[in-house]
Amino acid sequence: MRAREAAALGWRRLKRILTWPLALLAALVILFEEYAWDELSAALGRLAAWPPLAALERRIAALPPWAALAMFALPAALLLPVKLAALFLIGRGHALLGLLIILLAKLGGTALAARLFALTRPALMRVSWFVRLYNGFVCWRERVFERLRASAPWRLAHALAGFFRRVASRPSFWSRLGRRLAGRWRRRS
Repeated sequence: MRAREAAALGWRRLKRILTWPLALLAALVILFEEYAWDELSAALGRLAAWPPLAALERRIAALPPWAALAMFALPAALLLPVKLAALFLIGRGHALLGLLIILLAKLGGTALAARLFALTRPALMRVSWFVRLYNGFVCWRERVFERLRASAPWRLAHALAGFFRRVASRPSFWSRLGRRLAGRWRRRS
């Protein structure tokens, strides 16, 4: 019985030690998803000014519900082999390269999924089981956000995001120099 109590105590300690870092990681991922979803969708939307992409987006938006479901699942299907290759690289000792590939795949996949959802949402909302899943997901996400917003890791992640947003909004030396040189180049042309 003594060994069982010691094991239970060990698990409780491990849980207590890992809870805060894992909650911080979850807060950062959810914060990224919350802010990046709209921003990345809008960024890809700006690319749609290019006529071939605009035509492709019009075709995607006109898809029937079953095709819209397949299109919405496309980013996950396309990125799975990329993520598996990144894990292979990590297993072969190229941890930094593998992690970079996973992060870029996450960024690209989020951007593509956000844009595809924006384009296919009207068709997807005509599928009854998708609407139930979507509404359930939105309720679950709100409960998770409610708990995370009350946690210290969330407040820290939110403060860090605000700091980085303020730092990124300030023009750097290089951007000021680039604008100055571009202005001189335009005046000479």
